[in-house]
Amino acid sequence: MAFEHLRSSLTKGNLWLYVLSELQVGDATPGELKLKVERRGFSPAAITFYSVIYKLKREGLVRKASESFRSPYSITPKGNAELSRAIKYIDEVGRSLLQG
Repeated sequence: MAFEHLRSSLTKGNLWLYVLSELQVGDATPGELKLKVERRGFSPAAITFYSVIYKLKREGLVRKASESFRSPYSITPKGNAELSRAIKYIDEVGRSLLQG
């Protein structure tokens, strides 16, 4: 049970990391992003997925190419910096756990 809670926290609880990570590879529409995230082993609910994308846009971490509904999103420099910061933090937590 503890491991499943951790897994859920690191996937569904941090969906934004997966979205930004996929956008580092290349621009994508929300539908394309959802499929790419699902290939990583979990399937977030559509409403959750879209709300995360809109929050990322509001925070300036992603931008939309146009106002068209199916327009692709791209990661912004601020998004790249925030993703790097998060990855560094996750790495630090892992190292501190190994040190006991």
